[in-house]
Amino acid sequence: MMKFTKHNLIFLVCGIIIYVVDIGVDFWVASKYFCQGQYAWSILILCFRGLSSLITQIFSYEWFKNDWEGANTRKLKWIFLVHLFQCGIFIRYWFALKYGCQAAFKPNSSGDASETDPPNFIQKQAIDVVTDINMLRVFKTFLETTPQLFVQIYIVMEHGKDSICQYAAIIMSFCGISISTVDYQISLRKSLPDKDEFPVLPKLVYLFYKLLTITSWILSISLITLLSVRSSVILLTFLWICGFTWALKQHTAFCKSKKMEYLYRTVVGIILIFTFFNIKGRKTKVCISIYYATHTVVTLGILFVYMFWKPSIIKDIHFTIVSILTIVSLVLGIIFLVVYYRHFHPTAYCRPQVCSDEVDGEAGQKDRVEIGRFQNFIMQ
Repeated sequence: MMKFTKHNLIFLVCGIIIYVVDIGVDFWVASKYFCQGQYAWSILILCFRGLSSLITQIFSYEWFKNDWEGANTRKLKWIFLVHLFQCGIFIRYWFALKYGCQAAFKPNSSGDASETDPPNFIQKQAIDVVTDINMLRVFKTFLETTPQLFVQIYIVMEHGKDSICQYAAIIMSFCGISISTVDYQISLRKSLPDKDEFPVLPKLVYLFYKLLTITSWILSISLITLLSVRSSVILLTFLWICGFTWALKQHTAFCKSKKMEYLYRTVVGIILIFTFFNIKGRKTKVCISIYYATHTVVTLGILFVYMFWKPSIIKDIHFTIVSILTIVSLVLGIIFLVVYYRHFHPTAYCRPQVCSDEVDGEAGQKDRVEIGRFQNFIMQ
C-alpha cells in the first residue's frame, strides 16, 4: 500500500487554497459580466457553479452516511446541515488535514485506531479521505470548470472581447482540468495494492496526454458552436446519451443506493463528453481506442465542414491559429496517450487482500477483507 507523505500533505494544503480562490474567481467573473450588462453570461457562470456545488454536496453527504453507518444520528444531522449550506467539502478537507498530519508526521501512530486495527490504519484513512476529495474534484471539474472554460473561449472567439488576463485564465483552467484528472489517476493507482508509487515521469506524461487531448476537444466544440449553436447542443446531447448508455451497460456499482448510482452515471456521461473516464477501474484498451478515434473523426469533420461551408472564414487569422492548435494538440495528446499506456499504465488490478482471523487460527480461519469505496469501485 502506498504511503501518505509530507509532499502529499503540501499538495493537499495547496488544493484547499486553490478551491477557495476558485470560488472567489467565479463570483468575480460573474459580477464582471453582470456590470458589463452581459447578464446571460453571468447567470450561466453562476448556474454551472451552483449545479456542480449541489451535485458534489449530494455525493459528499451520501458518502458520509455510508461511512458512518450506525454512528450518532445527531452528528449526521450536523453534517447534513453543513452540506445544505454547500460547505461539506470543508469538512472533508478538515478530516484530510487531520489524518494527513498523523500519517505524514507520525507514521507509527495509530491515532484513533484501536489495537486490533492494521498497522497502516492511519495511512489508509488519509488516503481514503483524499481519494474521496479527488473524486469530488473530478465531478466539479467537468460540471463547472470545463463548461465555464468553454463559455470563455466562445466569448473570445465570437465577440472578440479578450485580454491578457482572460487568456491567462483560460490557460490556467486547462491546466486545472488536467491536474484534477491526474490526481484522480493517482488515487486510482494508490488503490492498487500491487503497484508502486506513481513516479514523476509517468505523471508528466499522463498530464500532457490529458491537457492536450482536452484542449483539442474543447477547441473543436468551440468551433462547431461558432458555426451553429444548435448543432453544438445536439452534438453534446448525443455524446452525453452515448456516455450515459455506456455507463448503464457497464453495470457500475459505485454507490449503495440506486438513485445515487443513476446520478453517478449521469455525471459520468457528462465527463465522457470531454475526456475518457475509467468508470470501472478495469483494462480499457479497446474502449479508449474507440473513444479517441471517434474524437479524431469528429474533430477532422468539423474542420472539413468549415472548409466547405464557410471557406471565407479560413482566411481569418484566429481560425488559422485555433485550427493549428486543435490538430497539433490532438496529435501530441494521442502520442502521449500511447506512450503512457504502453510504458506506465498499471497492468495488475486490485484484488481483495485477505487476512486470517487471529481468534480462529489457521485451522478454522475466516477471511476478513478490508474494502473501501474506491477498492469496491475497482473490483466491480
